[in-house]
Amino acid sequence: MQFPESWLRTFVNPGLGTDELSHRLTMAGLEVEETEPVAPPFSGIVVAHILEVEKHPDADKLRVCRVDDGSGEPLQIVCGAPNAAAGLKVPLARLGAVLPGGMKIGKAKMRGVESFGMLCSARELGLSQDHAGLLELDAQAAVGQSLRETLDLDDTLFTLKLTPNRADCLSILGVAREVSALTGSPLALPEALPAAVEIDDRLAVDVQAPDLCGRFAGRVIRGVNARAQTPDWMVSRLERAGQRSVSALVDISNYLMLELGRPTHVFDLQRIQGGLTVRWAKQGEQLELLNGQTVELAPDVGIIAAGDVVESMAGIMGGEATAVTLDTTDIYVEAAFWWPDAIMGKARRYKFSSEASHRFERGVDFQNIVRDLERITGLIQQVCGGQAGPIDDQSINLPERKPVQMRLQRCHRVLGVPVEQAEVERIFDSLDFAWECRDAVFSVVPPSYRFDIEIEEDLIEEVARIYGFERLPDQPPRAPAHMRVDPETLRGPHALRHAMAAMDYQEVVNFSFVQEDWEREYAGNADPIRLLNPIASQLAVMRSSLMAGLVDNICHNVNRKQPRVRVFELGRVFYRDASVRDGELSVAGVAQPQRLAGAAWGPALEEQWGAPTRQVDFYDVKKDVETLLGARAAQLCCQPAEHPALHPGRGAGLLLDGRAVGWLGELHPRLVQQADLAHAPVVFEIDVQALEVAPMPRPRELSRQPVAVRDMAFWVGANVLYQDLLNTLTQTIESDATLGIVQDIRLFDVWRDPSQAPAGGDKSMALRFWLQDEQVTLDDARVEQCMGRLLQALVDAHGARQRA
Repeated sequence: MQFPESWLRTFVNPGLGTDELSHRLTMAGLEVEETEPVAPPFSGIVVAHILEVEKHPDADKLRVCRVDDGSGEPLQIVCGAPNAAAGLKVPLARLGAVLPGGMKIGKAKMRGVESFGMLCSARELGLSQDHAGLLELDAQAAVGQSLRETLDLDDTLFTLKLTPNRADCLSILGVAREVSALTGSPLALPEALPAAVEIDDRLAVDVQAPDLCGRFAGRVIRGVNARAQTPDWMVSRLERAGQRSVSALVDISNYLMLELGRPTHVFDLQRIQGGLTVRWAKQGEQLELLNGQTVELAPDVGIIAAGDVVESMAGIMGGEATAVTLDTTDIYVEAAFWWPDAIMGKARRYKFSSEASHRFERGVDFQNIVRDLERITGLIQQVCGGQAGPIDDQSINLPERKPVQMRLQRCHRVLGVPVEQAEVERIFDSLDFAWECRDAVFSVVPPSYRFDIEIEEDLIEEVARIYGFERLPDQPPRAPAHMRVDPETLRGPHALRHAMAAMDYQEVVNFSFVQEDWEREYAGNADPIRLLNPIASQLAVMRSSLMAGLVDNICHNVNRKQPRVRVFELGRVFYRDASVRDGELSVAGVAQPQRLAGAAWGPALEEQWGAPTRQVDFYDVKKDVETLLGARAAQLCCQPAEHPALHPGRGAGLLLDGRAVGWLGELHPRLVQQADLAHAPVVFEIDVQALEVAPMPRPRELSRQPVAVRDMAFWVGANVLYQDLLNTLTQTIESDATLGIVQDIRLFDVWRDPSQAPAGGDKSMALRFWLQDEQVTLDDARVEQCMGRLLQALVDAHGARQRA
């Protein structure tokens, strides 16, 4: 928010300089982002009156002017400005004057004619970029007076950086309240005397949506002169606040909004057919706004309509249909309280913003609407004349101002300073809070313009702001330090990220909203969760899988000539699940589990002389997944299964302790072709819950006895899985104490007869066993007995036949 310091000081004028005032505001939470002078430094510039203008004898574009600068004798000035004319009052740089940039004015001779000074344009004085002619001053300006005094150029522009909760400070009055509370200086409100009611004209208003409009007030004013000139003082304040002058009626409405924080709207009464209706829009209704944009309204957008004609978007922007023009003579001035929730986000939906919506969506004072209407009425009559009718004021559904409790002891504990009760009372009085105190507990009713006071901490913050953050002691907080031991069996997100990084994967963070075709092709999700207001048209749905984003990361790197890519992401996915209920961290009907996904593309190893180059394959990434699982890798089973994103026959579902936890496999050839990749990436995606728990390591004494190694080869059916065989062997070992000498089992060979492969014949599998006793050396008889029992278990469970 930008405003001139002089305007603020008409409300409250503390005995502080500009820098000190800026510092006090900043320390109170109203950050002064910038202060800059209205005009750059210059001196020796005065108001001059052009008496005569003659053509230069030797130059077509130059004129010789006789100018009265108030010194008693006219000066001769040579000027090339096209608008130089007798009777104008313009800035004059006298001899010795210093212009912005340091240029000093001296006596000059131009084409043989002497010039004793310089008449100035606005750009030459640093006031604007206009250099089409001389800066024309008001006809009432005093000749010889310093231009800085005439135009109040020693003023300072303040630019505040406000937090969204302080909507009450989006006006001069709001900032002045803060200054008054901080300094104790009296607050002078602008005059808002009730206008004399000279006509009895009224406009019927029907408020049909109490959840949209809580209060609506307005009045008819007839006989206004819309072509009246906006006063210079008002134009100056508007321009210095960043608003350009449009016309008298529009300027007055903008002025009131900046002055009191009250957005109002002025209708052309003659363009309204019948009365006004405040309601929600109907599907398909359209409105041409004042900015020239035509929008199609949705049912959750509030409007003001006259009959079937939509006149304006409630609390956001007026419509062109009833906009005032220079020919307007009769007007209806409206001021209302619009519920913030009804206005919030609507302007951004239609890709524009307005000063009114910026204020209403944060909360505007609902108590002083009539006073503000009287203020704008007085300004309109002062500038444009007119006869005012009575004010119609409807209070439909105003916010309930519930008392907020603040314990004085709690305030002391939070601030670390024992602020006396009398000091707290003074602070609340300075903020115009209605309060009472019993047993050191304050009960405060927030004012109608403070929508940010809701909980105890808000009141403590107010005490701290006005008391002064600089007065709070700079002491570190004291708290007992309790050492917390992280459970060794749990692994959090950071541990999982470190584990992936240790395996040469680089982390990526992708958007949670993706393209709709990604969901269909990579996840087989025909009904993804759609965004109501996507940041981009192609990012319209929430992801239910992380794979597509990782493949896109690979394509991005490949297009930039990266020969080898290994990436991972740990994040949430979103899909519909009717069993999910509302909670603190959940939304009804939407599952939001965390997944860990990885993708590898290119050579399995970095290019080197010690190993031949080969492309990464299924088993490379499977090993990474097993490493990630650690001791639980023995319970991992890769079961052949089909997935929309995986190669048929080269993709597997991941089972952990018999529960499905994710997927692993090569990318589908169709998707590889779409991505224009030379080789298929290998991808995996696992539920984080399956990775968070790791078994506690069990230390044991190392045996000094030698290890016996035995191989076992057998025939089994083509559909028998290695994991099923391993599970059978594990269960057999756990159920028989004599088999405890089996320390490890690994598969080292699988062979099929090529002539029988198409018919699905049996396959040969070879396992290697490591056996060791902790106390004694194993003899051959004991080893062979153990191997026989293991083979029999496979024969009984899977019909295995030992190979000769």
